[in-house]
Amino acid sequence: MGKSNTKSKFKDFLLTQGLKSTNQRELILEEFLRAGSHLSTEDLYLRLRMKNPRIGYATVHRTLKLFAECGIAEQRHFGDGQARYEASAQDEHHDHLICISCGKIVEFEDSRIEELQMEVAGEHGFSIERHRLELYGYCSSCSTSI
Repeated sequence: MGKSNTKSKFKDFLLTQGLKSTNQRELILEEFLRAGSHLSTEDLYLRLRMKNPRIGYATVHRTLKLFAECGIAEQRHFGDGQARYEASAQDEHHDHLICISCGKIVEFEDSRIEELQMEVAGEHGFSIERHRLELYGYCSSCSTSI
């Protein structure tokens, strides 16, 4: 979904919820889309505060939750006790490698894993609607210091 489609979808969602499309919400959406994925509320807040010191933490937090409700973002939990958000991709799927030492998150795609999942599901008469694969371990930087 392109930036303009995402903005339009969010504005439409706000209207259906009886909420206003404010300048702060637009700034938060712009920065969220520009920043990439796996942002915590604090990550996004700190990025925004540099340019817009009047934006509050609670506003960023509530707006991220609105993004998830709207379907333009997905909330993820990677075992560090902190919710992170990434932009939703309707036709794209990826899995995650998560370093349990430094918190680095690497996205990857592998058609062999996808095929194996379908094969295993078929063997069990199961129809997959969605899935999430998260592999926890140590990144190359952290594994050399162990």
